[in-house]
Amino acid sequence: MLRWVIRVCFILLGGTAGVFILPAIYLKAGVSQYLWLNNPYANAFVGAIIFYLITFWAVKYIEAALNWLEEKLTKISSVTIVYGGLGLIIGLVIAFFAGNAFSQTRIPIINSVVPIVLTLVLGYLGFRVGISRRNELGTLFSGKNQRKKTVEGILNKEAPNEETGYKILDTSVIIDGRIADILMTGFLNGVIVIPLFVLAELQHIADSSDTLKRTRGRRGLDILNRIQKEEKIKVEMYEGDFEDIAEVDSKLVKLAKIMNGTVVTNDYNLNKVCEFQNVPVLNINDLANAVKPVVLPGEKMTVLVVKDGKEHNQGVAYLDDGTMIVVEDGRKFMNETIEVEVTSVLQTSAGRMIFAKPN
Repeated sequence: MLRWVIRVCFILLGGTAGVFILPAIYLKAGVSQYLWLNNPYANAFVGAIIFYLITFWAVKYIEAALNWLEEKLTKISSVTIVYGGLGLIIGLVIAFFAGNAFSQTRIPIINSVVPIVLTLVLGYLGFRVGISRRNELGTLFSGKNQRKKTVEGILNKEAPNEETGYKILDTSVIIDGRIADILMTGFLNGVIVIPLFVLAELQHIADSSDTLKRTRGRRGLDILNRIQKEEKIKVEMYEGDFEDIAEVDSKLVKLAKIMNGTVVTNDYNLNKVCEFQNVPVLNINDLANAVKPVVLPGEKMTVLVVKDGKEHNQGVAYLDDGTMIVVEDGRKFMNETIEVEVTSVLQTSAGRMIFAKPN
């Protein structure tokens, strides 16, 4: 279908070119005196035939270029296209009025070249500015329904306490998705704070050319929309930023200190940084580990050894909840279901690991 569309476009282009270009060619060749050569319908027909013949060679290259362009455009998010297009339109409007001023001059180069340069430069700058400032533009056009406040507006309210404290979500816990179910159950009280720089990082991930990152970013945005639509969950947006700090994790720690809030994460490294700086932190991995069934040394269980361990002769198995079981001398039982006896349990914020030996 695409090839026929290309051929039809070439035929129309060839017919138009035949009407306007062929008479000049006939004049140069000295054969314009023949009346049939001056017939516009005949010229359109000849031009269409010539361009149609060209398509047998050019159509595959044009089709490949269009498919490549389509693939690139589908990877760009609709937000980027909308705000980039808005910036491009503004840049072109400014270039139009600025170019008119130069086109009125009598200097040959300035009145012809400068308007073209302004159109290209301002159009490009408008597009880039529209993409880079899409967060601010989204806030500008979002209206009254979007609940966004600066930290000053939040702190002007009643001082937080244990029940109404501020819980600041980081990027990893939003992408993880479990936070929405935890909030729905009511185990996490207080005001949920979503910093704008965290939202910007999520949008950057959602705009990534990498398919996995783009999927994770879009899932995070879906989780935020789900949280915000729940009336029983109090959600506030922090619009400020710490421009002197580059990393998002450091910004979260700084914001938690200012608001006397608690960082909610499942990032092991951020958890340790918060503990080091005496910032309250809630790690949902700790909650997940707390509700897992307790396994004590000496208990017996049946497991399937699925792969080798890091140490010599070790085997690795997993429980239904994903907990890793390291089986000493379990390598020889690869892909076998065996009964093991728990020797020790190691539990950290990064997860739980069970050590066992064949019974």
